[in-house]
Amino acid sequence: MRRRTTIIAGTAIAAAVAGTAGVAAASGNEDATEGPDSAITGDALQRAEEAALAETGGGRVTGTEVGDEESYYEVEVTLDDGRQVDVQLDESFAVVGSDTDGAHSDDGGR
Repeated sequence: MRRRTTIIAGTAIAAAVAGTAGVAAASGNEDATEGPDSAITGDALQRAEEAALAETGGGRVTGTEVGDEESYYEVEVTLDDGRQVDVQLDESFAVVGSDTDGAHSDDGGR
């Protein structure tokens, strides 16, 4: 009887460990494909910054992301007046869109 209890307990522990490893592996794969907030690096960073600053007419780059949900690259630029512009770029660093945070905050709701 003791041997059967040991085998059952050992099997339960092995199943729990395997289940935990499977969940961890699945989570790791999901993170790799979605890449939460993966910063732009290397030569791509310089090209993305140049394209974004040309689009905004100045400011300073305060954030970057590869694989953004809206485009291949996203560059956040903070303008001198404090507004932030998210510039969306394709794989060739061409601007495909931009969004200014607080763009309508000074118009009195008009």
